[in-house]
Amino acid sequence: MTSFTVPKVATAVVFDQHKGPLRVEREWPVVEPEVGEVLVKIAYSGVCHSDLHAWHGDWADKPKLPLIGGHEGAGQVVAIGKGTKTKLKIGAAVGIKWLATACLDSCEDCLSGNEGLCAEQKASGYDVDGTFQQYAISDARYVTPIPEGLALEIAAPRERFLRLFCSQPPEALTGSRTQSYAPASPPGEQSERQTNTKPGNTVVISGASGGLGHLGTQYALAIGLRVVAIDSGEEKRKMLEGYGVKDFIDFKDFADEQALIEEVRKVSGGRGPHASVVFSAGAAAYNHALKYLRPRGTLVCVGLPAGAELKADVYTTVCTGLRIVGSNIGNRQDAIEALEFAARGEVMPQITVEPLENLESVFDRMERGAIAGRIVLDCQA
Repeated sequence: MTSFTVPKVATAVVFDQHKGPLRVEREWPVVEPEVGEVLVKIAYSGVCHSDLHAWHGDWADKPKLPLIGGHEGAGQVVAIGKGTKTKLKIGAAVGIKWLATACLDSCEDCLSGNEGLCAEQKASGYDVDGTFQQYAISDARYVTPIPEGLALEIAAPRERFLRLFCSQPPEALTGSRTQSYAPASPPGEQSERQTNTKPGNTVVISGASGGLGHLGTQYALAIGLRVVAIDSGEEKRKMLEGYGVKDFIDFKDFADEQALIEEVRKVSGGRGPHASVVFSAGAAAYNHALKYLRPRGTLVCVGLPAGAELKADVYTTVCTGLRIVGSNIGNRQDAIEALEFAARGEVMPQITVEPLENLESVFDRMERGAIAGRIVLDCQA
C-alpha cells in the first residue's frame, strides 16, 4: 500500500482581512483529518475570479477570516480520518472543488441533486480553508476522483460546465442532473439544458477567454452550438479561434452599448442569439444580454460582479418570453463527468503554471483583465 510521510507544517497563503496582505506562511500547521475527512496533498490549484472576490470581501455573505482561499485543487489523498467510511485509498488522485460539504440527505435540494443550494453547504476557500496550500482537509464524500492518465494540473481548473450545456436522459429522476454529451445522439433525444439550446443554436459567451469562459466555450462547441465570443484583445481572439470560434467580438471596439448590441444581433443572424452565458466579471455584460437576446432567449448568469444588478424591463421580458437563469455549481456527479470529458481530450483548459507564491501577482493581473485562460499554481514547488 502506498504511504506518505506527512509533515507537521507546510506552506500556505493566508489573509486576515479583506484586501489585506496575502501572507506566504512557510510553517502553517498541517491538520490531521477527523472522522469523515481526508487530507489531500495539493499538487496544483487553479485561481478563479471567485477567489479574488473572497479576498476583497465583495459579496454579502462574507468568508471566514483568517482564510486560505482556493477551490480548484488537485492532488493525492495522504491520510484518511480514523473511522471514515470511504472507498478512497491512500495515494488516490482527487480534486477539491467549490462545494466542500452539504447535508446530502436531509433537505429537498440535496435529495434532488441540487447540493449547491443546500442551506447547510460550505464552500472550499470561503467557509473552510481551501487549496492555496500544500495540504488541505476535505470531506471524504466531496473529493472528486481524477481519471487515470489525466494530469493533475489539467484536472484542477474545472467545474459545472456540463450543467450549462449538456443534456440528461429522458428517464432521469431530476431536472438538474446531467450526463456526458454523446456527439452521435439525435437532437430529439436531448432534453432541456439551462441554456435551453440544441445543436445548431447560437450562444453568446461573454468573458469567453477567462478561466471559466474558455472552458464553457469549448463545452458549447463540443455539443454543436455556434459560439459568438465576447472579450477583448488579439491574444484572446487567437486563443478562442484555436478552439474553433468563428465569431469574436471585441467589446472595446464599440463606442457605445447600442453599437455592441446591434453587432451581436447582426452576427447572430439578425434576431439575436438563442442564449447568452455571462462569465464576465463586468456588470454591463448582463444588461447588454437582455437587450440582444432573441424572443424566448435565455440569459444564464454565472459570473458574480460585486454589487451588480439586472435591469430587466418587465414589459419586454413578458412579451418576448425571455428566460433568466442563475447557474450555481454542479453536484458531485457533474464534477466526475466533467473530468471524464477532459480525460477523453474533448475539452482542455489553457493553463499557465506558476509558483504558489505568485498568488498576489495573479490577482493583480486578473483585476486588469490581463489573463487569457487559467493560471494554475504549483503548490509543491
